[in-house]
Amino acid sequence: MKTELVDVSPTRKEIKIEVEPEVVRAAFDRISDRYAKQARVPGFRPGHAPRAVVRTRFKSEIRGDVLRELIPDAVNNAIEEHELAAIGEPDVHLDTNEALDRIGEDAISFHVGVEVLPTVELGNYKGIEATRRIRPVTGEDIDRMLDGLRESSAALQPVEDRLSQLGDTVTVSFRGKFIDHPEEEDINVEDVDVTLGGPNVQQEFTDNLTGVRVDEEKTFVVDYPADFSAKGLAGKKVEYQATVSAVRVKELPELDDEWARSLGEEFDSMETLRTKVREDLEQRAVAEADNRLRADLMHKLLETHQFEVPESLVNHQTQYRLESVVRDMIGRGIDPRSQELNWEGAREELKGQAEEDVRGSMLLERIAEEEHINVSDEEIEAEIEAIAKSTQQSKEKVRGVLTKDGGERSIANRLRNRKALDLLRENARVTDVEWRDEQQELVEVDTQVEKIESAE
Repeated sequence: MKTELVDVSPTRKEIKIEVEPEVVRAAFDRISDRYAKQARVPGFRPGHAPRAVVRTRFKSEIRGDVLRELIPDAVNNAIEEHELAAIGEPDVHLDTNEALDRIGEDAISFHVGVEVLPTVELGNYKGIEATRRIRPVTGEDIDRMLDGLRESSAALQPVEDRLSQLGDTVTVSFRGKFIDHPEEEDINVEDVDVTLGGPNVQQEFTDNLTGVRVDEEKTFVVDYPADFSAKGLAGKKVEYQATVSAVRVKELPELDDEWARSLGEEFDSMETLRTKVREDLEQRAVAEADNRLRADLMHKLLETHQFEVPESLVNHQTQYRLESVVRDMIGRGIDPRSQELNWEGAREELKGQAEEDVRGSMLLERIAEEEHINVSDEEIEAEIEAIAKSTQQSKEKVRGVLTKDGGERSIANRLRNRKALDLLRENARVTDVEWRDEQQELVEVDTQVEKIESAE
């Protein structure tokens, strides 16, 4: 077998391969004889048809079997010969069909495209200059957190001495009929809680359920907008008959020592609670600053290390990002099938980001290799335990999924890259500077869904 390696690009190689005539002939004869033993040819006893007759009758089948036998081995041997770390499936093309018409007489020539990982030449990755800004925790931040804790501790108390009003929670059973589509099945739901004036409550519900009392019945029409989150209701008019079964008002606990103690044994007073809330917010602010710092370090590392990355890896990461966008849209009640969304433009934008993802991962892998960074079995086990805890699954179930998907290796790679990024952080020249309000604007990025919705 003759081979010639052609450098197309740092990530694309082409191998020209020629399989000698004698090798092709041997395979052609061997496969022809196999067909002769098995084939049934009119005029001949089973297994006794002449080779020449069999080759004529089963020409295309024999030719296909010859190619399937010779080409994969030739490709694998050529890749090994040139010591290529191939990614994905090689792309094989025959150079001419004429040899196939004379198969067994001439050599078979073809070329194969192979995608490979590029050689990553490391420049300076230590001593990168960066700044860190830690957002200070204010009294307003603490009050906002305490308000959230009060909301979660709030209780709904029955209202008996007045009619319902904004802010109340009204429990209602609904019977609904589609006005413009009477053929559709009626709506029948029991004991639905409606917060009057709530952010996700249609105005018609607030208007018609304000000023009611228990056991009262109301009939009203709701005109749902075309972009309503529930597609079965979007753009439709529904006449509801509503029966009120309860009217309740939210009562917030007092900000006192008794309430603080109700939140946990570690809180003996409001002062202790405020101190703990401040400490938690300060730790969160430091973590956010460190995350921004790491992102800044990766951005600067990428700026100084530009190299071509494999297209297949970029496409895979693009698809992963796109699927994440779709999941986010569904979670927000947006139909990803909407024709108004510019998916082609979104994919192109995501592709650029995916390329940076792949380049960054390859850089961290190269740094980990240079610094002899390894991951122990204990560290993998701890990560599996963390995944199990965050997903509320058993370690055995998580391990079973990971084993099936080859995920333990993926976890090891992720932990290794994380260690490499920690090394960047530890060796960076970081200056702590004063927080500026506009800094938040610089680090906040619109979600991918918003970008898709606004793409032209």
